[in-house]
Amino acid sequence: MTQPLVAILDDEPEIRRMLSDALEDAGFRTASFARATEFEAALNTMSPDVCLVDLGLPDRDGLTLVHRLALESGASIIIISGRTQVQDRVTGLELGADDYIVKPFEPAEVVARVRARLRGPKSSLKTAQTATFNGWTAHFDRYMLEDDSGEETAFSHAEGEVLRLFLDAPKRLISRAQMQETLGGVAGESFDRAMDVRISRLRTKLKEDPKNPRLIKTIYGAGYIFLGDVSWG
Repeated sequence: MTQPLVAILDDEPEIRRMLSDALEDAGFRTASFARATEFEAALNTMSPDVCLVDLGLPDRDGLTLVHRLALESGASIIIISGRTQVQDRVTGLELGADDYIVKPFEPAEVVARVRARLRGPKSSLKTAQTATFNGWTAHFDRYMLEDDSGEETAFSHAEGEVLRLFLDAPKRLISRAQMQETLGGVAGESFDRAMDVRISRLRTKLKEDPKNPRLIKTIYGAGYIFLGDVSWG
């Protein structure tokens, strides 16, 4: 069985070496890049399972790259950055990142976060690829939501994980603890913030009334319920 591939994008050689050594010791394959242009060119011939992306790149805005990866790639995206402000984390998650690690960090933490992402539902996305519900069609093979008029809206890999979780368990309460266990990640405020951001973005893309959503209901203190009628095809 081929080991998962982790792409590392950081302009600091020591960080690339440190991450490569730790991940390869843990059984992963790695590919390292100092510049966004090199990384983007390599995407034509490789398909990483996880991308570690520094925001402070010399040739490209890291957040722009994260957003593109979220829309066009099936990889999980983990931001590694020295930016410590809460707004930086929120922006990264809103643009489609799955996780955010602040520098300096311990290599063992990064390995644990990568493993957590690979324990998520990515493999289940390789089974049924299309679901219909309440006038919508979700195309997981190309990360698109299609309404009943044929208009399409892209969703990110991170948003797709949450949407798939809801569509797999319609009309059943899903707690935060269940989401953390199923999607992977480290429980805590950062994970809760990531879920809030993804659910908010999904509601917007599903044209939900934020004050009275019809499909994704918040059960305060308990979790969420997806109220759609789902059919997989």
